[in-house]
Parts: sequence; C-alpha cells; structure tokens
Amino acid sequence: MKNLRYTTSKYLTCIAFSWAVCLSSCTKEYQDPSRAKTDVALTSQQGLTAVAIGLQRVYTLSRTSVMFNSVAANGFVTNEFSLLNSGNIPELQLSTGGTAVDGTNTILFNLWTSANKIIYDADLVITNANNLGDKGYASGLIAYSSIFKALAIGNLSQYWERIPDGTGQNVAFITRTAGFAKAISVLDNALTTIAANPISTGFNSNVPNINIVNTLHALKARYALFSGNYALALTEANAVDLTRASSFNFDATSPNVLFTIISSNNVFQPLNTNLGLTGANVPDAADRRIPFYTFFAGTPTATIRMGGFATATSTPFPIYLPGEITLIKAEVLARQPDLTNALVELNKVVTKTSDPFGVAAALPALTGPYTQQQLLDLIYKHRSIELYASGLKIEDMRRFNQPTADRKRNFFPYPFQERDNNTNTPADPAF
Repeated sequence: MKNLRYTTSKYLTCIAFSWAVCLSSCTKEYQDPSRAKTDVALTSQQGLTAVAIGLQRVYTLSRTSVMFNSVAANGFVTNEFSLLNSGNIPELQLSTGGTAVDGTNTILFNLWTSANKIIYDADLVITNANNLGDKGYASGLIAYSSIFKALAIGNLSQYWERIPDGTGQNVAFITRTAGFAKAISVLDNALTTIAANPISTGFNSNVPNINIVNTLHALKARYALFSGNYALALTEANAVDLTRASSFNFDATSPNVLFTIISSNNVFQPLNTNLGLTGANVPDAADRRIPFYTFFAGTPTATIRMGGFATATSTPFPIYLPGEITLIKAEVLARQPDLTNALVELNKVVTKTSDPFGVAAALPALTGPYTQQQLLDLIYKHRSIELYASGLKIEDMRRFNQPTADRKRNFFPYPFQERDNNTNTPADPAF
C-alpha cells in the first residue's frame, strides 16, 4: 500500500481520532466532534482510500496490531514460543495458561479492540464506496476492505467462543460458527461486486503485493474449513492460483513488528527446533522448513531465534501460504474420505522444493498406505510445520481433536473493557 499511503496522508487524522475513541470500548458508537470532517472524507475516492489504508495499518503495524497479537497469543498457548522475560506480564499469563489468562491481558485486549476497529472502518468503506462514480475503483475499495473485515471477524472467531455481531452500544453476540459464516458472507459480497464491476487497473496498481481475487478465495477456503463446510472449502481452494503470492509488505517507516520484537531477544523466541511439536509430530530431521523458521545466533552462546517472516524490517508477512491452500485440499479429501487424492495433495507440500515465500520441506514423498486417521494426523503435523507462527494452530488443535494437555487454553476470556461496556458479554470459558 506504499503508493497509496503517500498520496492520502492528509486524511489520516480522522482515522487516528476514531482509533483513539475505539480504545475506550470496541463496541461503543464512534461519534466525535470531528464527525463532519469524517463524513466529507467518506464521500471522496481519496478519503475512502485513506480509511482503507488505515485498515492495513491497524491490522499489521505495532504491538497493538491484530497480526502481532494473533501470532503471540496463539504461539504461547500452543507451545510454539518460549517466554524470555517473565517481566512481560501479558506474555507470562499466556505462557502459563489456564486461569492465569484473564480479562486484564493486554495482548487479548489489543487483538479484540483492533479487530473490532477494523470491522467498524471496513463497514464505512464498503458502504460509502458504493456511492462513487468510478465503479471499478469502488470495487477495489470494497474488495480490499472486505479482506481486512473478514480477517478481523475470522481472528475473533478463532480465539473466542462468541463474538460481537457488529459494532454499537451493547451489541449482541453470536457463536464463533456464525462468525465464520459472517466472514464468508463478507468475502462473497466482495466477489459478487468484482464480478459486476471488475477492479480498475488504477486501483490494482496501488496494491501490488496483494492479489485481491486470490486472497478472497483463499480466505473463503480457510473459513469454510474452520466452519466444517468442506465442499465449499475445496471449491474455494481450487480457485486459488498457487503461483501468486499475497502479503503485507513493510519498510523502514512501517516496519515488520515481528522482527522488531524478535530482534530484541527479550520477549519470545521459538520453543525449540521442533517448533514445540512432540511425539509423532516432531519434524523430520531433513525438513528444510526448520532452518527456514529457526536459526541460531548470539555470543558467546548462540541461542535459537525465529526466522521465517520475522527476519528483517522489510520482511513481508503472507496473508496465506500456498501450502495452506494445498493442505486444505488434503484435509477435505481425507475427511470425505478420498484417501488416495488426499495423499496426493499432502505430498505436494511434503515434496515441495520452492514456493513464492520459500517455505519448502523438500522431503521424500509419503507412500502409505494410511488409514483415514493416520492421514489426518499427518496433515495436522504438516500444517503445524508449514504454518508455524501464523496464528492458526489453536484452531487446528481443536479441529483435529488434539489432546487439551498440549495447549494452555482452549478459548480466551473476554477483555474486562468489553465486559464493563457491554452487558451482553458472555461468561468466560472454563479453559
């Protein structure tokens, strides 16, 4: 989004103000004295573009972002990460797990609040873009904003048993399954909009690192899988061009927050070179994804460090990995069960020697024969390796019926700020 960011900076003050208001409660009305200025911005192409850019900033930048807090929260409770400094209290709570994690946890608060902020602002763009005269540019704005809205809803649905059904005073809550369905509906609307009015070249040229249509299909496949709609998951996975990458890009002024945290070597690092996996899930010694995701550095004694998508200020973070899409196909086929073709898809990941992001196991093909359960176990293993530190593992652990002893929480408690401002907030889960 670099191209757009520098041409719309004068509109970002209204975004910053609504973000400040959001911090008080994610479900409050976002009314403020500068609302008239905001309304004017939302009637112009440039103003709507600025709000859309703000979605990516809230999702990816700084320790308040959905990206960082999703990776961190998931990493601690699924044993991907090891805590380096017990003075980091939110991380300590998640690393300890169980009842140590409560509504005071700021990692969970930031994840919850940033996700709801994105939903609110994405709705502004989606609603008001329909009024623009340039329908091709409007399609781009709607589709791009829908990606972030779906990601925000999807993240909430992965970590909490129930989620708010929109924004507003004392908003009602819906089940996480309904949340995934809502995310899919958002993506469907974007695809329908694009079919009616293809995204203009002018808009596409300003988002060179995101293949919008591919990303919409990839996220639909993900959330269909999570909600148990396997037929839809397979259809959408087959619609993704695996040679095309989509990522969030960073630079010196907008750095990759994972690198910022990891390079300090004072918060967390990988638990070990097995990525926290044990027993039959331990990676093969020759698996090239291990040196991709981990390395050793430091003096006088080298210690394990996180590589992958946290290696530099400008390292891009994938919105989805090609391997995720292939493993979705493998899982759906295994559950049908079509074990022969499921193994074919799994072996595409196992034997892969390259992909657009450099994630490649480069192992010999698995030969079987396997029972359905054995094949599902192997798919879980390779998802855990291929998608390390992606924020998706806790959802996988539940879906593949992994022992609860292998994770430190099953779902998260609701932030106290939400409970204090919304009488509909559900009871916290026991684990």
